Amino acid sequence: MKWKKAAMVMLAAALVCQPMSVFADAAPDGMTDASQTAAAQGGAWEAWCDKWETIKDDWTQVSMSPGADETQMNFAWYSKDGENTGFVYGTESDLSDGQAVEPVQTAAQSGYTSNKVTLKDLQPGITYYYQVEGKETASFTTDDDTSDFSFIFVGDPQIGSSNEEKAKTPEDIQKPTFLTAQSEAVRNDTFNWNYTLNRAYAKTGNKANFILSSGDQIQTNAKKVDDNTISETEYAGYLSPELMKNVPVATTVGNHDADNANYTYHFNTANMSSLGDNGYVGGDYYFTYGDALFIILNTQDTNVSEHKQFIEETVNANQDCKWRIVTLHQDIYGSAEHSNEPEITNLRYSLVPIFEANDIDIVLTGHDHAYSRSKLLKGGQSTYEYTDDEFDEMLDRDMDAGEDPETRFEAPGNIQNDTSDPAEQKYLEYLYSVMDDDAVESLTDGQDAAVNPEGIMYLTAGSSSGSKYYDLVPRQQTYIASRWQQDVPTYSVIDVTETSLTLNTYRTDTDEKIDSQFMIVKSADHSQLSKLIEEAEALKSDDYTADSFSALQQALEAAKNVNDNAQATEDELSNAYTALKSAMDALVEVTVQVPSDENPDGNADDPSQNENGSAVTDTSAAGVNEKPSTVKPVKTGDYTNVVLPAAVLVLAAAAGGTTIYIRRKRS
Repeated sequence: MKWKKAAMVMLAAALVCQPMSVFADAAPDGMTDASQTAAAQGGAWEAWCDKWETIKDDWTQVSMSPGADETQMNFAWYSKDGENTGFVYGTESDLSDGQAVEPVQTAAQSGYTSNKVTLKDLQPGITYYYQVEGKETASFTTDDDTSDFSFIFVGDPQIGSSNEEKAKTPEDIQKPTFLTAQSEAVRNDTFNWNYTLNRAYAKTGNKANFILSSGDQIQTNAKKVDDNTISETEYAGYLSPELMKNVPVATTVGNHDADNANYTYHFNTANMSSLGDNGYVGGDYYFTYGDALFIILNTQDTNVSEHKQFIEETVNANQDCKWRIVTLHQDIYGSAEHSNEPEITNLRYSLVPIFEANDIDIVLTGHDHAYSRSKLLKGGQSTYEYTDDEFDEMLDRDMDAGEDPETRFEAPGNIQNDTSDPAEQKYLEYLYSVMDDDAVESLTDGQDAAVNPEGIMYLTAGSSSGSKYYDLVPRQQTYIASRWQQDVPTYSVIDVTETSLTLNTYRTDTDEKIDSQFMIVKSADHSQLSKLIEEAEALKSDDYTADSFSALQQALEAAKNVNDNAQATEDELSNAYTALKSAMDALVEVTVQVPSDENPDGNADDPSQNENGSAVTDTSAAGVNEKPSTVKPVKTGDYTNVVLPAAVLVLAAAAGGTTIYIRRKRS
């Protein structure tokens, strides 16, 4: 099903003649060769290859998923028909206090049974040990305070996609070379997937509460090859990281997952609905964690009315959740090859009004295998009619990379603005119509923090495994705040408190940021600001560089002044909270170098160290743009200007380059 708009809008731009060249082919998709990465050196790759031989045929690995809330945890696994299976859990590492839980069983692939268990009434701050019969004991630890938590967001592991022998017909998987190539590709992609997860978890201080995937866990579609079992090797790779035995993963249905019930056999998702069910892998689902509601949509089902009903019912049933986060696979506001497809933009204009009507804060997507972050958007719409067939023909022309194409990071954009070809003119008219200029909140260009924003942010994850990368489109959309593609796996860390949601995104190979931090802040009161002040006061100057700690101290004193004022307004408290948290996040830890014979001073000849031995952050290498400290005027019209007290101006300056936007809706 495709969604069509009621009317056609013709753009007024006059276009003049420009001849076109003869086209050859698009640039090939990139991938990361795991064996050549730094992580593979020192025998790590060879050790993994040996281990893979013991994993690749094991369909029985256990998956762990978030439960309905933080007091629950879900598990799923295959067992072979006729073999005993069971599940025991407890708080003693030897499971001497173990309690048996009877799994719910359903038939899976021929010869296998799918088993599912839900643990309930879990207590905060406790390490629980669990064991599936015949497997090693593993553990997970519940959070002792869910008012402040972190999760890792990843996109498109698509394990097996680096296989050049793509299986598109039943005959493809009959080729003698296919299964070997598939196994080698899965081995490659799983190594990188495992490495990304470990790096991301370490970035959170080994405290992330769960991982959220935007979909396409595996590569091989079942219907194309008429074989429901061909993806099992890919699931064996996807489920193999040790970290996934200790940290749950919330999965989203992608187009590569959607036609095979294997997804439902391997994962036990919470609050699964029949709404949004595409007939293979179940429908939409949700879970809550702390003050956040996570709504995961199966948009491989194109019945938008069902998604609307599910969102409305879920939001109404969870009114106490302060944050509302939606995840779906398609990059409805992305910036790589899929982002402009009519199929994608039609989905955008069908879903966005539903998101806005239900006060969604952030939408997490994938599908595009390239990172992008939108500006805050509200009210996007386009009525330009354009078919997928028309678009695909023009996209092939636009992305042509010559007769001997090489991998690149951005498509060439061969079609010129002054073309006289009617089909190309229509293509460009369509592209500019879906940039949604009018939806961009005027205060969001280049901002680092937003207080009580009305719009929604849309985040598209890059590839977390490096199994496949897509080029960025040549015309960056107006709605894009930041985008990045260097054919390197990436991950995002999202920190959530009662008052703030903070987003940081990194490249896996170096752990450097590929985008500046972005923070959304909701109204803070005295108690929330007091709590943050206490956290700031507990920090020690010896742990951070002098400049960053001095900025924190200035922000801290200004925050105290605001908090001590019993008459401080909600805006002043929220702005003080924003600036203080920004200063805390901007702290630079002191790096201590251990002296050696070659480096007796601990920092000599080390370009990453300055004269006092503290770390120097190379933001240019990380793709981070430094911005001056400013407080910009607010939008007039539907919103009133807010006069900032001097204390907040000090906070903004002390926050290390943070731009603060303040908006207060008229009563």
